[in-house]
Amino acid sequence: MTDLRMAPAIVVMGVAGCGKTAVGEALAGALGADFIEGDRLHPPENVARMARGEPLTDALREGWLDAIGARIATSVAEGQKAVAACSALKRTYRDRLSRFCPEVVFLYLKIDRETAWRRVANRKGHFMPASLVDSQFATLEEPAADERAVTAEGTRSVGDILKAIAG
Repeated sequence: MTDLRMAPAIVVMGVAGCGKTAVGEALAGALGADFIEGDRLHPPENVARMARGEPLTDALREGWLDAIGARIATSVAEGQKAVAACSALKRTYRDRLSRFCPEVVFLYLKIDRETAWRRVANRKGHFMPASLVDSQFATLEEPAADERAVTAEGTRSVGDILKAIAG
């Protein structure tokens, strides 16, 4: 298993509602790393599109992924670990992020559709509607064995996830 503690950068990934932000913030705190909230780096037109219930295309995600990758690269270049919350649903998206930091490790929070839908439907003040959960699962390509990735059960508590990945 890849040791997350040794990675200069970690991207906490998965579908909407899997716990990327909560786990990412806790992991960044535990590692003394910069936390990068990917949702805050979406351009306004992407946020508006998702708020209307329209899934993003690959082309619409490119600039967003580059913004996250650039923030990761800046932190690492400054000698600081980085933890980013980013769906990184497809391998091509993960490959794009890896171009900014080849040593990045992905922490995939695996979750079932029903739990994801319930969590997203119950969120307050977030632009992502539950109607987009199915499109997230349709887009998802789970990390392959040859990727720098660790999988954790996203239905567990944040504390339990951190203990599980600590090895």
